[in-house]
Amino acid sequence: MNDKLQQAIQTVKARFEVEEHTFSDEHSLIILPKDLAAICQVLRDEFQFNMLSSLTAVDYWPEGEPRFHVVYQLYSIDDNITLRLRAAVPGDDPTVPTIEGLYPNANWHEREIWDMFGIEAEGHSDMRRILMPYDWEGHPLRKDYPLGYEEVQFTFNADEIDRKKPYVKE
Repeated sequence: MNDKLQQAIQTVKARFEVEEHTFSDEHSLIILPKDLAAICQVLRDEFQFNMLSSLTAVDYWPEGEPRFHVVYQLYSIDDNITLRLRAAVPGDDPTVPTIEGLYPNANWHEREIWDMFGIEAEGHSDMRRILMPYDWEGHPLRKDYPLGYEEVQFTFNADEIDRKKPYVKE
């Protein structure tokens, strides 16, 4: 492991309640949502993690609590190192604090997380839909979102599917 990355992880672990996970030389810190902005500030200001390279979420429904993990991928351009933060968010009140003041590109990413998963970035300057139409109801990447599909037509089920299709009435 890179010395600077190791020092950054040790500093964050000393100051905050975090859990470290390593897989295939990729490092993740499971953090509390309330500490997100402070941890990002430490990593940006003290260890030059100056780029939010990605922000996404994972829905673990119906597994239980926490339902969501919001995943932040931070990158240090100068040192060419990456660190992942995972904020565990409950399903009944899915909110995380905004980090758009630290990483301006978080503005769009946080809107996408709200649009697709319904996880609000508290304190965000412009929390509105970014991908779905403004009047869309629900959040399509939640695992409990109802699926809509059309059954694939084959020779064995062609007549049955044809009867279900909505044709224009003359």
